Amino acid sequence: MEELMSKGMQKADQALLSGCSAGGLASILHCDEFQDLFPETTRVKCLSDAGMFLDAIDVSGGHTLKNLFAGVVSLQEVQKNLPKTCIDHLDPTSCFFPQNLVANVKTPMFLLNAAYDAWQVQASLAPPSADPRGLWSACKSNHALCNSSQIQFFQDFRNQMLNAVRDFSTSTKNGLFINSCFAHCQSERQDTWFADDSPVLGNRLSENGRSILFIPYDRQ
Repeated sequence: MEELMSKGMQKADQALLSGCSAGGLASILHCDEFQDLFPETTRVKCLSDAGMFLDAIDVSGGHTLKNLFAGVVSLQEVQKNLPKTCIDHLDPTSCFFPQNLVANVKTPMFLLNAAYDAWQVQASLAPPSADPRGLWSACKSNHALCNSSQIQFFQDFRNQMLNAVRDFSTSTKNGLFINSCFAHCQSERQDTWFADDSPVLGNRLSENGRSILFIPYDRQ
């Protein structure tokens, strides 16, 4: 950012911080810091694509992703970069999960996420470590092969996703598009963003190349 600002970015009329997956998480974590780099005259927004990683229970009843995040937080000493508003009442690992952060982000933000996030299905909900007998293998590779209990497990995860963004969604400065796809990082993919049958919000995403930035949020 120092290099970009030195090349004239500090004079920008508008600035967007965006990222997908881990980059989407980073967009949430650093959104307010990004805004602080600019004068008040600059209109700053953030976009997180597939950054809503949830502290969800896996198919064995464990917390695969929380254990992974705990290692990341410890190894990279993330605690010092986490929002004080969170670490004052939660442990650092919990504060690495966006569900505990997004409602307190002050800068206008747009969340783009699949309710059935494909990466989380594979790596968090039903990873091999939680499914050593491979009972979820067929369901993960073809969702038409899921039985009723597996479908309900996905539905519960969807509900957790919607609950995680409920408070965030009440602010008029924010926007979100949570669709019912099994996908991850939708804004950069042909099948989920640029195809004729890509998910649409009204008609705002139906034109090829139409950016999420054209959907109005920060409704002040």
